[in-house]
Amino acid sequence: QVQLVESGGGLVQAGGSLKLSCVVSGSIFSINAMGWYRQAPGKQRELVARCTSGGCTNYVDFVKGRFAISRDNAKNTVYLQMNSLKPEDTAVYYCNAEVKVRPLLKYSELWGQGTLVTVSS
Repeated sequence: QVQLVESGGGLVQAGGSLKLSCVVSGSIFSINAMGWYRQAPGKQRELVARCTSGGCTNYVDFVKGRFAISRDNAKNTVYLQMNSLKPEDTAVYYCNAEVKVRPLLKYSELWGQGTLVTVSS
């Protein structure tokens, strides 16, 4: 069974840093895009940053210059380095990946279980 396993969330003070990791576990053929989304209390889930075959891009203006997404294809892993964290960054962070388990199948979109990031003021 293919799963996305996230780690790295927790409680941090404002100005601190955290690094999230997400590994695709299980038997797969290939991975297309990988990325991170977040959902703050009472808000909709939003895209934070995403890596495709063309590269990695931060999408949310609010995190530009503070967050950096990277991907290790050999390890089927995507990371999100979060620096200069603010209370407004408090949210559940979800990993997302487009995975193909066999050559002739289409890519399927998978989600991780989410990891909570809490930034105290």
